Amino acid sequence: MLEVEIVKLDLSTKTSKKVIDNVAEEKPLHLFVNNEFWATILCSPANLKEMAIGHLLSEGILKSTDEVEEVSLKEKENTCTVKLKPEVKLKDRMRLSRLHARIVTSACGGSPYQYKRKPSKIKSKLTARAEVVFNSVNQLNFKAEVFRKTGGVHAAAIYKADGTLVALAEDVGRHNAVDKAIGMAALNQTDFTECFLALSGRLSGDVVFKAAKVGLPIVASLAAALSSGIETAETANLTLAGFVRGKRMNIYVAPERIIP
Repeated sequence: MLEVEIVKLDLSTKTSKKVIDNVAEEKPLHLFVNNEFWATILCSPANLKEMAIGHLLSEGILKSTDEVEEVSLKEKENTCTVKLKPEVKLKDRMRLSRLHARIVTSACGGSPYQYKRKPSKIKSKLTARAEVVFNSVNQLNFKAEVFRKTGGVHAAAIYKADGTLVALAEDVGRHNAVDKAIGMAALNQTDFTECFLALSGRLSGDVVFKAAKVGLPIVASLAAALSSGIETAETANLTLAGFVRGKRMNIYVAPERIIP
């Protein structure tokens, strides 16, 4: 977060005053895999190693953290290099990737993804009680410190079926927040098939694809689902719930995993 001086204008009293306010930061991270440039990701400058790992897992470049030999972060240069073990056929995986833009923005519009590839099919038999899912999603804004202070970031968290928090991340980009949470959980050897993803942002196709890629069977959000998110969830047989607030939720796909 940055502290900046602003002029706060109160229209009801027609007064203004200078105050110090907190603003969410956005910076580029140049991600390399071995010696190959992968992408520049515009993101919040925190949990960058975790985001790199989560991003590569959710894009199919990594199959597991066991394939990683070393992660090197140079904050002054805004670069992160993930070195893979020699047996990993990086060129083949990069050719299969759905990412066609090499700049991943944090903005909601202009997604850099294409949806020609089918997402992974969910094989998990996980079920979760509706109350647990509801409470987990609605805790996000209370647990997300940067959001409370700036209002300028998204939050994503991974929970076990009983509501135990596994990982929580914040970022100016909703897909980055998901990548960070995935990376945190993966580095702790989490079994994603026994967990669900909760987030504050819209349920778009790119977010659902990421969840399906690592095997998360349920994705639930405070916000709405987009048509691309629903289509991707249907293909993956992933349970998708939106508008999880006010003691209700809309379940768009595979409702049987959420028990009333």
